[in-house]
Amino acid sequence: MHASASEAAHTGDTLRATLAHLLDGLPPRQAAQAVERLIANYRGRIPTDAPVLRDRSDVAAYAAYRMPATYEAVCAALAAFADAVPDWAPGSHVDVGGGTGAATWAVAATWGGERPVTVLDWAEPALALGREIAAANPALKAVEWRRARIGAQLAVDAADLVTVSYVLNELTEADRGSLVAAVAAAAQAVVIIEPGTPDGYARVIEARDRLVAAGFHIAAPCPHSAACPIVPGSDWCHFAARVSRSSLHRQVKGGSLSYEDEKFSYVAATRFPVAPAPSRVVRKPQIRKGQVLLELCTAEEGLRRENVTKRHGPLYRAARDADWGDAWPPSEPRD
Repeated sequence: MHASASEAAHTGDTLRATLAHLLDGLPPRQAAQAVERLIANYRGRIPTDAPVLRDRSDVAAYAAYRMPATYEAVCAALAAFADAVPDWAPGSHVDVGGGTGAATWAVAATWGGERPVTVLDWAEPALALGREIAAANPALKAVEWRRARIGAQLAVDAADLVTVSYVLNELTEADRGSLVAAVAAAAQAVVIIEPGTPDGYARVIEARDRLVAAGFHIAAPCPHSAACPIVPGSDWCHFAARVSRSSLHRQVKGGSLSYEDEKFSYVAATRFPVAPAPSRVVRKPQIRKGQVLLELCTAEEGLRRENVTKRHGPLYRAARDADWGDAWPPSEPRD
């Protein structure tokens, strides 16, 4: 069953509070330096050929810095996916390259109840800390944290849902193909999330094509399983999730805003029939006097702009409330 809004909010609050405690006893300057070094390492030579997170202090600092953003991005992708499969909930979950387990928290926030969960990652310190963090969430008490090299030789257990978040960018093209094939063979549903950059979008589209070729139906964000209507190199499909900024965020990045927007690209696909959105808002709506301009991806017409004015009545009010990434037109809200 889908988690209620209050249950989902409680899960997010619990995660943020648990992450805040990770930095107790770790000097702020040391935490900031660890994050800056790790960011530089991740942005360096790709793919990595060894775990970047070396010890608990590395993992604690990086989890406190990055896990909230990963969690919010995965939650946003899963919410759109859940809308397309309103009567379905995963009975089991495998998180590939899950590190400290952000996606497992997001799945728990999206669908209530317990389920068998396996997190696969090659960094033992990340798995150990993920286990420690998960102790704060009763729904995650039975998670198996398993060390595995993420690449061509990875064995993925059969599961209802497999998530792969912020992983493909660390792999060679050949390993990406092998991993998506292994995931497709193991899962009834697959959700892949990458950074919301042109390169991240390209990796998502590559994975999307492989999933469709393997017989999957696209559930989100696309309203169809046909080719993406974006001309390669002209633009890229991505969305944004609002993330509360911690003091560590502000120290590393500077500035005083209490939030930032995590840009991400994603695809959710299933082996069973789905009801994707009729269209999806793919840019931040432009609200002007008496009208709202929506950039949409549609099943029938590809990319198009819709101008919703006051004369559209309730639809205009809905357009004023519409957000980047929302289905359009709006459906009745879930309980």
